[in-house]
Amino acid sequence: MTTQPVAAFEPPYVMAVFTSIRTSDETGLDERNDRMEEIVQAIPGYLGYESARNPGGLGITVAYFRDHEALTVWRENMEHQAAMKKGRADWYESYTLHVGTVERSHGFVRND
Repeated sequence: MTTQPVAAFEPPYVMAVFTSIRTSDETGLDERNDRMEEIVQAIPGYLGYESARNPGGLGITVAYFRDHEALTVWRENMEHQAAMKKGRADWYESYTLHVGTVERSHGFVRND
């Protein structure tokens, strides 16, 4: 899991924000997530992701892509499609997906 924010990239670029509440059945979820990370990292135009889950169970994952074409490759990947189907059947009580274009981006790193 990432311990640093994803770097600021030169806009415009695309973000997909996946917000979810999981079920109590997480059987196979970690393995599937590892495989999904392998796949998405191989997509040209994938920039990175950030993910967090609070103690109440709300999770947010933000994935960044250079353009909508790269995001479409991810969305249409057959293994990702199967994972989404499995997620709806077993792993998620609910989720939302928001896709947007980043117009401004900057960052800060302390230089102590």
